[in-house]
Amino acid sequence: MRYDIIVIGSGPGGYAAAIRASQLGRKVAVVERAEEGGTCVNWGCIPTKALIRSAHVFNDCRNAGSFGVELACDPVPDMAKIVARSRTVAANMSKGVQFLLKKNNVDVIHGFGRLASASSVDVDGTLYEAGNIILATGARPRELPSIPVDHKHVITSKDALSLDRLPESMVVIGSGAIGSEFAWLYATLGTKVTLVEYMPQIMPLEDEEVAAAVERSFRRMRVNVMTSATVRDVTPGEFDCEVVVEGKKGEERLSAEIVLSATGIQPNIEGLGLEELGIRTERGRVAVDSSFRTSVEGIYAIGDIIATPALAHVATAEAIRCAEIICGLTPAEIDYGTIPSCVFTSPEVASVGLTEKQAQERGIEYRVGRFPFSSSGRAMASGEREGFAKLIFDSEERLIGAHLVGANVTEMLGEAALAKQLGVTAGDIARTIHAHPTMSEGIMEAAMQASEAAKA
Repeated sequence: MRYDIIVIGSGPGGYAAAIRASQLGRKVAVVERAEEGGTCVNWGCIPTKALIRSAHVFNDCRNAGSFGVELACDPVPDMAKIVARSRTVAANMSKGVQFLLKKNNVDVIHGFGRLASASSVDVDGTLYEAGNIILATGARPRELPSIPVDHKHVITSKDALSLDRLPESMVVIGSGAIGSEFAWLYATLGTKVTLVEYMPQIMPLEDEEVAAAVERSFRRMRVNVMTSATVRDVTPGEFDCEVVVEGKKGEERLSAEIVLSATGIQPNIEGLGLEELGIRTERGRVAVDSSFRTSVEGIYAIGDIIATPALAHVATAEAIRCAEIICGLTPAEIDYGTIPSCVFTSPEVASVGLTEKQAQERGIEYRVGRFPFSSSGRAMASGEREGFAKLIFDSEERLIGAHLVGANVTEMLGEAALAKQLGVTAGDIARTIHAHPTMSEGIMEAAMQASEAAKA
């Protein structure tokens, strides 16, 4: 069988590339060894948010009395049912991807795909020819030699999505988006959580003020937060694990029923035939040019396997641009300085652009506008007063960074991302009428503060 384009991988990058190429008139196939939709749909973004939603419902029930609602009995989380719901959500989303691929006339080839040549893909012994090939194989949880994963006591984020019980205690190693979300999820459901981070702050990629706000929230939840801490050893036992941590107080020994290793991701590039074809890699990722071309003509790579932000929405944007380039179009380049990022803890974290520290390091003259949600009518009415909106503007008042922490701020980030993309000024945002009462008024108020400060 010959195709114009074969895509290896059906995650947010793979299926988006295949669908766009098919829309542009090409004969396309997707090779997938597991479920359609990839990690994001089946074992990442979607099921995680389903679990988090269950935790929010449990938390709301626990606090119902403060809203004048009395429950007949105390709420109890049922982990088996919580996990079952999340798996149903993931399965339905995967079926949705299957439907989209079929609707757009994309053939799905099940099996493990590897490059047989620059113009052919071997899928479990069957050869398929292609004019062009797109590698979109995504990533998996990283496993470190010092943290031996047994998938029982020492687990990965994938394992954490389907525990059959609610553990009494858990040590989460790594406080990026994945680690922080699971720390919040399990702490909310009643697990005693310790969060260990090697860097001086949790959520190392976020603005320092935002990270500090989330850390305070975690501590109020009685999460034991350890920063500037290194995990020296993890020893699984019959019933629990011993974790040796070198931190600010010296060496500490922790005991926990479960240890969750959330130390990042590992690109899925093994066994693809890269070495045999001479496809260049750098630091464990496929090297590409600005058009996603690898070092071998006709083969492209996108998403988590290349050196760009490992986010589902980045993979989708790269997929569409890559498909359009292959099909002869000249799409605009992706602005990697305007990539939105979200962490679905409570309070939520949403950011785009430069942090204040990054602006300082680059010698950029800037000013900051802030608005605390404790002054927001909507936040007060909702009982969600925690957090703030922080906007960073350059000397010409153009937005260069937005950092939000609070309830539902992930849904507010689009405005800030668009404003940065278009070079909108503080005055433009301040003069834009925002609906009242909404959380998004915080963005207007923060911009107004920065604009007024500039005039003073």
